Amino acid sequence: MYPPQQSEEQRIRMPRKGEIMGTVIEMKGGSRMTVKCFDGKERLCRIPGKIKKKLIIKSGDYLIVQPWSVQGDERGDVAYRYNSFQVEQLRRKGILK
Repeated sequence: MYPPQQSEEQRIRMPRKGEIMGTVIEMKGGSRMTVKCFDGKERLCRIPGKIKKKLIIKSGDYLIVQPWSVQGDERGDVAYRYNSFQVEQLRRKGILK
């Protein structure tokens, strides 16, 4: 009924099978960016059209990346962006350092 308060714990989307967490290093312009993924690889990622108008992404944001089936080590799509409150919760749980 009421929106959750900032002090309450809320569910956070975690990477599903085939997805990886990462952080934005550099914006390339348009809907492309370089992302440093937690598996140690840098990928050129894009924001798919169905979520492009819903997301505003800046350098330093934490994302969930879905690598492509072809060139998966070099390219990927953005699946989700964490907001600042969710990043703090992930740090408290020990998922982010």
